[in-house]
Amino acid sequence: MIEKTKVADHYKGDDLLQRLRSALQSQGLEEGALSLEQLAPLDQFHSRGIEATVELGKVLAPASDDYILDIGSGLGGPSRYLAATYGSNVTGIDLSESFVTAATYLAERTGLENKVSYRQGDALALPFDDDSFDIAWTQHVAMNIADRTKFYAEAYRVLRPGGRLAVYDVLAGGGGSLLYPVPWAKTEDASFLLSPDEMRTKLSDAGFETLSWVDRTDAALSWFSDFNRKEATATSPPPIGLHLAMGPDFRTMTANFARNLDEGRAVLVEAVAVKRRAHD
Repeated sequence: MIEKTKVADHYKGDDLLQRLRSALQSQGLEEGALSLEQLAPLDQFHSRGIEATVELGKVLAPASDDYILDIGSGLGGPSRYLAATYGSNVTGIDLSESFVTAATYLAERTGLENKVSYRQGDALALPFDDDSFDIAWTQHVAMNIADRTKFYAEAYRVLRPGGRLAVYDVLAGGGGSLLYPVPWAKTEDASFLLSPDEMRTKLSDAGFETLSWVDRTDAALSWFSDFNRKEATATSPPPIGLHLAMGPDFRTMTANFARNLDEGRAVLVEAVAVKRRAHD
């Protein structure tokens, strides 16, 4: 309970929707349809932004009749991208009620409310029946979850036989303790990184077979270099960006994240695993 409370507080942002509406209004976007491109600086809530979502989507190539569960859906950028690009039906679940409210609002503004939906819930006790989804998708979520065995077991449970789990997460790099704060945690007691070997073992123990495993650390370092260069030359934050959700410490968090990757304290991995038809 303490762990979940810390995570929920980290992403709380009670006035998130109001700040979002104010930012949109400042750009003359208070009314009318919003595009995925307009929202990408804000709602792709992970390193490398929309680029990482596009890559993972291409690996999966979902069908239009696939049902996808986005675990830790945040502001809903990836779910809306999948629905708009592939025509899939996507359900997002997130621990933060404020994120769910904002994601629902953005789904309406992008005209995707019939293809995506969001609800508040716990990734360790997913409120869905067994064998409900074709794909489970999670980006930059598991770092906040200590009980990774339960996390993967729940994903396994709600997937249909042969369903796929898509993961884009930060792992321990073996280069020493993390520097804090980082985007997912202010202190180490809310951060739980596995090593690559540990993650592979946890996935296998849960009943998954790894189909692909790609280290995206170098790509992330290049992305952070560009990101930080733009931040350094900017006189003020962009009106629409991740700082709306993360608050005034966002620059420090991203700088520490980049340093952790550069010093080998953390690595970034994109992986896809399939639910074995018989769980030994």
